[in-house]
Amino acid sequence: MINKRQAGLALATLVLSLSAVGTALAQSYPDKPIRLVVPYPPGASTDAVGRIVGQKLSANIGQTVIVDNRAGASGNIGTEFVGRSAPDGYTFVMGTDATHASNSFLTANPTFDPIKDFTPLAIVAMNPIALVVHPSVPVNNLKELVAYSNKNDLNFAVTATGSAPHLAGVALERASGARWQYIPYKGGGDVAVQLVGNHISSTVNNPIEAESHWRAGKLRPLCVMDKQPMPYKTRLTATQSWADIPTCASAGLPVDYVMLRGIFMPPEVTPDQVAFYLDLFKRVRALPEWKEFMDKGAFNTTALTGQAFFDWLGRNEQMHRELMRDAGFLAK
Repeated sequence: MINKRQAGLALATLVLSLSAVGTALAQSYPDKPIRLVVPYPPGASTDAVGRIVGQKLSANIGQTVIVDNRAGASGNIGTEFVGRSAPDGYTFVMGTDATHASNSFLTANPTFDPIKDFTPLAIVAMNPIALVVHPSVPVNNLKELVAYSNKNDLNFAVTATGSAPHLAGVALERASGARWQYIPYKGGGDVAVQLVGNHISSTVNNPIEAESHWRAGKLRPLCVMDKQPMPYKTRLTATQSWADIPTCASAGLPVDYVMLRGIFMPPEVTPDQVAFYLDLFKRVRALPEWKEFMDKGAFNTTALTGQAFFDWLGRNEQMHRELMRDAGFLAK
């Protein structure tokens, strides 16, 4: 039987061994530039998150982090590229709800599994979706918008059919009984331009893509699709901040939809590589610049790793399956 002294010595030896492995990895890795694939064009919210992640990772490891915009097929091209890359710890993808949930249901013969063909590393943040309208729409809250849409043709902009904003709109429809005419555009920036120009009446969009237009009085948020109100109290108008915008649930519709901003690696990367980057992401999230970016973009700062991340992905996939069915993309 091992006594306490022997057990203590064994534990100390194990700790020293693991420390030595970690030190050796830190000294030799990474020794070349790292590629962070953003599967969307430059300028979108996913790209904005990817660029600050890349910048801060580069500063912490002393290696260049290349932000590689590989857009196309609603994010599938860049995502598949990473899933097929070598598991050497030098390639990542900035994943979203589309690339790791809804896209797989839109494709008759998907070329990759959005969960099994990757190593989910970390959720670094989430985007709560905001429901916004053009100022000319004569409503002041979500309840009034639903009533208005049932009496008038209300065009509702989305970033591509089957996209996260489209499915967020479907979730609102399902809860309210409203019916909206969906008009797809290439990206959130295009949607914002169309809304500001009064070519469309309403949309759901990332707060970071609505902020400047709200400041200018060119759109008006009605509610945010998150479980809790946003904590951000900096006023963007003379009287309101994001903290003043109610949740859609508090306005009478029990729905929430937050968009994933997660980091995925190819399958079969080593546990040491995973641990190395999890420690780095923890340090990045503690930086004042990161917190400032979260505040400016009105992000949900949820951060998940390990089993909690896997479990969240499973729930998210099931939610999207139900929304895709309600939208008519899947057989009921």
